[in-house]
Amino acid sequence: MRSMRWGGVLAALVLAGPMWAQETRPMTFMDVMEMRGVGSGSLSPDGARVVYTVNLPHWKSGKSYTDIFVADAASGVARQMTFTREKNETSPQWAGDGRRLAFLSDREGSQQVYLMSVEGGEARKLTEAKDGVHAFAFSRDGKWLAFSAGKAEDRQLSLVDLATDELAVTALPKHATPIRDFAFTEDGGRIFFTSPDRMDKDDLKRKEKKFDVRLADPEQAPAHLWSMDLKDKTEKRWTEGADFTITAFQLSKDGRWASYRALPAARGLGDITQEEASLHLLDLGSGKAHPVLEKYARFSAFSPDGQWVVYAAPERFERLRNEKLWVVPSAGGAAKNLMAGKDLSVSAASWSEDSRTLYFTEAVGVDQHLFALSVADGVMTQLTKQTGVLAGSYSHEARAFLLTYSHPRKPLDLYVAKPQTVGSAAAWVKVSDANPQVAKLSLATTETVRWKAKDGVEVEGLLIKPLGYEKGKRYPLIVQLHGGPAAAEMNSFQGRYVTYPHVYAAAGYAVLQPNYRGSTNYGEAFTRQIGGNFMRLSYGDILSGVDHLIQEGIADPDKLGMMGWSAGGHLSSWTLTQTDCFKAISTGAGAVNWISMYAESDVQSVREFYLGGKPYEAWDNFVNESALKYIKNARTPTLIHVGEADQRVPKPQSDELYMALKKLGVPVEYIVYPGMPHGLSEPRYQLVKMVSEFNWFEKWIKGKKDWFEWKTLLDTLPVDAEAKSETPAGSAAPRRR
Repeated sequence: MRSMRWGGVLAALVLAGPMWAQETRPMTFMDVMEMRGVGSGSLSPDGARVVYTVNLPHWKSGKSYTDIFVADAASGVARQMTFTREKNETSPQWAGDGRRLAFLSDREGSQQVYLMSVEGGEARKLTEAKDGVHAFAFSRDGKWLAFSAGKAEDRQLSLVDLATDELAVTALPKHATPIRDFAFTEDGGRIFFTSPDRMDKDDLKRKEKKFDVRLADPEQAPAHLWSMDLKDKTEKRWTEGADFTITAFQLSKDGRWASYRALPAARGLGDITQEEASLHLLDLGSGKAHPVLEKYARFSAFSPDGQWVVYAAPERFERLRNEKLWVVPSAGGAAKNLMAGKDLSVSAASWSEDSRTLYFTEAVGVDQHLFALSVADGVMTQLTKQTGVLAGSYSHEARAFLLTYSHPRKPLDLYVAKPQTVGSAAAWVKVSDANPQVAKLSLATTETVRWKAKDGVEVEGLLIKPLGYEKGKRYPLIVQLHGGPAAAEMNSFQGRYVTYPHVYAAAGYAVLQPNYRGSTNYGEAFTRQIGGNFMRLSYGDILSGVDHLIQEGIADPDKLGMMGWSAGGHLSSWTLTQTDCFKAISTGAGAVNWISMYAESDVQSVREFYLGGKPYEAWDNFVNESALKYIKNARTPTLIHVGEADQRVPKPQSDELYMALKKLGVPVEYIVYPGMPHGLSEPRYQLVKMVSEFNWFEKWIKGKKDWFEWKTLLDTLPVDAEAKSETPAGSAAPRRR
């Protein structure tokens, strides 16, 4: 393989240009790698505080680690509560009094539960489970903490007595089979849990004896709902049957009802199993259950008064139909569609304290907003209208919203808002600041652009302009394609290895991110329209967007590049065979042969929708939508990426593309990332992906001589990145072909 060099380009990304050098500097690859993530946010029951985690990347281990923070909900002042190096503190939960919190940590080896005062001080270790703790939960009154521990095949429950200083741990009577999910009733008198009807001991024994062969789609024992009375330690079984298995359950606050989600226990359903999930309501007084929803049950929640259950489901049980919010009386009765006639798809909601209003966030185009929905009459009110992406929920106990918000210039952070002022961002209280370093970066301008496709349909996308953009000047253009395809690019901060437009903008590129046909946020018809015509319709929308930017005098028609991952990889590979207008293409985890892809992938039902059936039912369409059929048209230099362990779009798809291009004499390079699934989780591999991809475009679009040299990649790491050339244990360098 030829020696590839990046030195000049990388230096250009580090040295600031004269227009922005005095105050800020351009974004670099390492800035992307060092972005921190905020998660696990939760308001205390009294609404006074917020607990959350911050995820910090760590180069030496090739992993990320989390610490816990607590913020005052009124002032936003936050304190870091844990400081363990190269260890994780996760899953923080509030005790009922709001003065203590518990969390999981592996600071002393296996994962255990720790208890900490919000005033600070050393965390107290509550558990000494031999094989670590799997999950835990507080009782509502704060007197007990229950936890499940042990290996998956023999996991059981124990209680910690929080009412005494000794914090004594008591194992509950052993259930006949392992415990899965569990929850306290509101009064703390019982614990409900799910457990399989049997365990195959011979199967466990053969694994211990190293007989590790795998049976495809093995038979699974059904799991059912049980409870244990904490006074007399007696068990009660609530559901039974060999034809279904319970995957999730909820308890109403009034103690009268439980809801559960069930899947068919039959083998051979494959990936369509989740679409077969049903929703049921169980009367805890009589023990009788009645069905609420026969399919597509993904979400449900009891109202605070226990009178209603809200759930999300489509009006028609078909793939990619809009999901609506429905309510049904807990005691039984007809379900009511609260969103009939509204072209939105809503998958979850939270209740107001009076059980009269539902709150949800939903995307409209490139922005996402907060809405209120009246349970009585279905009147919907948009509460926020800010540019950006808003998510989160309402806590009826704390009587406040805990929101996440991101903007093209603002990384995601947590905010607290009151119902009466939630529409004004100025009234929100920011309670996290995970990435203050972004203020020192020169970020490109992000604009919403719209154009007409060839059939007259309006298509929308994002345009990220080069730093120092001058109107009337043409720029090299990189088209970044989102995955899915049922997804969308939105007005959020972009600093990930999949799309990193600010690095391109710093190097003088414009970036187009089109929300082509098949994308979400533009109505049900827009999303479903590519069924049976996947590649051609989406491709046409993308090319129309490129033509629009050329006509607007922004894009240089002689300096075009394209990149994408997953569905974006499918479309990048398709584009390779349909036009030679692009000077370079980078395609990641993309499919080129739908016939072979159907059985290789862990997902089939989605392929059936997009390609018009099963291969043996729609053979011609499967072939005609495959890029491999047209590969002789390929002329564009192509860089291929794939995770070695990708089950969604398996490696053989990339092998087929690489071999075809190699045999045809098309310039091609192929990077395989060892052990990686559909996404790249190893930070070093993420960096390789970005730097190799960027410099592939630099070579073929801007005419740089070479593109790859390991020394230059290693030199991009900061001095304190720890062991620049060190490979973590159990890891290997990416393979190039």
